Amino acid sequence: MKIDKTFLLDEAKACLSPNSSERKSNEISLLVIHNISLPPGKYGGDYIEKFFTNQLNSDDDPYFKDIIDLKVSSHLLIKRDGSITQFVPFNKKAWHAGVSIFKDREDCNEFSIGIELEGTDETPYEKEQYNALIMATKALMSFFPDIKKDRIVGHSDIAPERKTDPGRSFDWEYYLSKIN
Repeated sequence: MKIDKTFLLDEAKACLSPNSSERKSNEISLLVIHNISLPPGKYGGDYIEKFFTNQLNSDDDPYFKDIIDLKVSSHLLIKRDGSITQFVPFNKKAWHAGVSIFKDREDCNEFSIGIELEGTDETPYEKEQYNALIMATKALMSFFPDIKKDRIVGHSDIAPERKTDPGRSFDWEYYLSKIN
């Protein structure tokens, strides 16, 4: 995998989100792993894409009424089949972490890249997702050398009072062993 001059991952389908902003600095030194499924626990379809691009129809599922006004995004989404969608160029700030702190530094969106895995805390992730995540991580670490193994975290690590993802179903040992 390769990142091009427009800060997009060559292998990703582009679906640009308006839910992003300019970074205050060029520092990108943290990778945050998340999970998402819409509706919760259901996979497939294009609800995540619609959510991240503010096109979700609240009539499609009762849960959507609770999230319809949220303005969020991530840099990448890795679906169950390993396909990758990019919502925000890496040089821009995606709105994925919310209120967060890493090593006494607040607002992790400012210096991080967010990757969403289609899944839940409880459901094991697919081999194809790990393969895509590992390849994307290696490309990101090559392009942004300040992202080191000890600066790859879960959403739960930077927002422990609010978040639990990527959850206990995420195999950190396997994932980290493959990005040496």
